[in-house]
Amino acid sequence: MSNEVILGSQSPRRKEILSFFSIPFRQVHSQFDETTVPFRGDPAAFVKTIAKQKALALEPQFPNSVILTADTTVYQNGKLFEKPETMQDAYAMLRELVGKEHQVFTGVAVIHEKNLYLDVEETRVHFCELTDPEIHAYAKAIHPLDKAGGYGIQKAGSLIVKRIEGCYYNVMGLPLQTVRRLLLKAGIDLWDYVKSV
Repeated sequence: MSNEVILGSQSPRRKEILSFFSIPFRQVHSQFDETTVPFRGDPAAFVKTIAKQKALALEPQFPNSVILTADTTVYQNGKLFEKPETMQDAYAMLRELVGKEHQVFTGVAVIHEKNLYLDVEETRVHFCELTDPEIHAYAKAIHPLDKAGGYGIQKAGSLIVKRIEGCYYNVMGLPLQTVRRLLLKAGIDLWDYVKSV
């Protein structure tokens, strides 16, 4: 591969997922201000717009690279659950989500040679019923302030997630099948970078 891959994200989970493969990449923070994008009722359009703008913000800095960006949100009954600002916000979010179903949407953008490729993934997540002490114990354990909806599906998330319908890695923030489809359009096949285990 002649082009460097730029992962335009600060997320350690996205870095971890892309590191499943031997593809060389560099993790860079996009300076795009996500708060400038208004939510107009469509969570799929919302995350696609943010992923697109993150990628476009990096394009001038890395014109010869393959740029990969993503944005994830949690959605339930017309409401977005983004990253909580405080632990109290995280507890409140989790209280709203427990015992119910919600959707996780991730928009993914790839830019290569001035071509923009864009897609979105949706996963349905069903939470277990939780007591307040369980919510507090979970939130303390997982550092929720950098996670949409104040939770992560991995590790201790196994105690709060009853079942999912769709892509597990989408809930982590980087849906691999969607990423693979978009990278193929940029001439990169993740099958060429599968690591031995």
